[in-house]
Amino acid sequence: MGKKRQTIRDHSAEANLFARRTFVSMLLVLVFLSLIIVNLYNLQVNQFEDYQTRSNGNRIKVLPIPPNRGLIYDRNGVILAENRPVFSLEIIPEEVDDLDNTIAQLTSLMELTEDEIDRFEQERKRQRRFKPVAIRNQLSQQDVAIFAANQHLFAGVSIEARLSRYYPFKDTLTHMLGYVARINKRDLAKLEDSGQAANYAATHDIGKQGVEKFHENTLHGQVGYQQVEVNNQGRVIRVLDFQEPIPGQDIALNIDIELQQKAQQELAGRRGSVVITDPRTGGVLALYSSPSYDPNLFVHGISQKEYSKLLNSKYSPLLNRATQGRYPPASTIKAHLALIGLEEGVITADTTIQDTGTYQLKNVAHVWRDWKKWGHGEVGVTRSVEVSCDIFYYDLAFKLGIDRIHEGMSEFGFGQFTGLDLYEESEAILPSRGWKRARFNEPWYIGDTISIGIGQGYWNATPIQMVQSLNFLVNKGERHVPRLLKGYMLEGEVQDLPVEMKPPMTIVDETNWNLVLDSLYGTVNREHGTARTAFLNTPYTSAGKTGTAQLFTVAQDEEYNEDAISEYLRDNAMYVGYAPYDRPEISIAVTIENAGGGSSNAAPLARRVMDFYFERATAAKIAQTSTQEPQSESIQ
Repeated sequence: MGKKRQTIRDHSAEANLFARRTFVSMLLVLVFLSLIIVNLYNLQVNQFEDYQTRSNGNRIKVLPIPPNRGLIYDRNGVILAENRPVFSLEIIPEEVDDLDNTIAQLTSLMELTEDEIDRFEQERKRQRRFKPVAIRNQLSQQDVAIFAANQHLFAGVSIEARLSRYYPFKDTLTHMLGYVARINKRDLAKLEDSGQAANYAATHDIGKQGVEKFHENTLHGQVGYQQVEVNNQGRVIRVLDFQEPIPGQDIALNIDIELQQKAQQELAGRRGSVVITDPRTGGVLALYSSPSYDPNLFVHGISQKEYSKLLNSKYSPLLNRATQGRYPPASTIKAHLALIGLEEGVITADTTIQDTGTYQLKNVAHVWRDWKKWGHGEVGVTRSVEVSCDIFYYDLAFKLGIDRIHEGMSEFGFGQFTGLDLYEESEAILPSRGWKRARFNEPWYIGDTISIGIGQGYWNATPIQMVQSLNFLVNKGERHVPRLLKGYMLEGEVQDLPVEMKPPMTIVDETNWNLVLDSLYGTVNREHGTARTAFLNTPYTSAGKTGTAQLFTVAQDEEYNEDAISEYLRDNAMYVGYAPYDRPEISIAVTIENAGGGSSNAAPLARRVMDFYFERATAAKIAQTSTQEPQSESIQ
């Protein structure tokens, strides 16, 4: 067996190799250590402020605080829209062991609806688990009492209080006042586009219609903030700073709530509207549309069933008839047309026609009829308005032509927005050659002009336009813009805003205006006036014009028979008027759908509203006089 070969180790070489490896390792350690030191220096010194800011961003949060919404008052200081405390049932999901079981128990106890549960689930998915989510937004006193007695059974469930909008007059002011409701995705998109999203960071509701929407920026206020310290889970530990929100501005409207209630009472559920203004300023004293609905239904979220009921109602309660209802103005515009004829020189104060009950153009087979079958005999300008002679205005319209009629009536505000501070307004239609060509691709015919002469045909107008045009007439061309907003409430007093005016109308001859105004006086006060019966024995002197708007065309050989046609095809009753005649304080437009004649239906309603206005004004003057009388000295 051979001997094992022995290897001789070179200890010197191994020592040198170890030394080299040790040197390289130490060098690498020093390099990496240097990199760590440089990086630490960079983090701790160079980027200290940046990382401190980031750290504070994780530790300190800025939470928005919603402002209280401004209140709305009427012209006499009566509150029309207020903020009331409401109670909501809220759940913090993180603190509930079995959420499904808790909701089932709450449903049994509180009779929660499927809509409420669905809204809760949708909101819960958008919130962090430790934040409260409302499952019922408006608790009744009974709900509060029931839950309070059983609260010990529901960990993580509580009742919270907050302020919510409330409309004490309910359906009396809906179409004018509007309402607020929950902010939706469309609202958020608009707020972001306008750069106002940050100001609504903590706000739940926003104006959706009416004054609430139009004056949203004034009523909302400015959001406040609180700076809080939070832990790594986002929980608030303490408040570091607080910036108080600025409440929305309280506003006062021109609306007189008692006059508004009187208008509602007189319409008594019939379809129509009553618009009342102060012709001296354009201030809207009442604006009521019937039928109406309770806006409080929308504040906390209306159910789909209730909304469908409103949306699909054949009576259209969601429509603001005072500003969006489009009606043939009928005979209410005859005084306006007479003025245009006088100013254009087409007729004079001495112009007369012979009314036999029919009107016919040469070489035209069609016959136009007067509302009075046997006619009115010889009729001049003043009497044509007083008796509402159709034949006079057929002839006047023919002589004027549609171009001059359109130009003149545009000056009175027809076919355009009035400038009222509501978004819910229609321009309606003041037809012209161009309009008909664009709408129907047809030329304008003479027969179209004849119908326009009595406010029929393609022409339609809103009640707010009709009362505005009356004000322009009464003020002899001065044009006040109708306004709901009167001013701002400061220390319990109304600070009035300046009256807004449009450029005045051109007056060719003031005598023409006086003649037309006298004809409106005669309509109410002279023996043959169409509104005389309605205004007998008033303690004030008024003027006005009745109108009966026909909704379908009666054939040449037929007569209008109300009993033989559908209710929705019956005539609309209309009246526009003002008082006192020599110093107007109040102007009114009444429209009652499918009610029949204006003289027998709309005019009496206007009379009762005017009586109420002046009776109250007289009582107020008597009360003021009695308080100003000096007290007699007592006899010693």
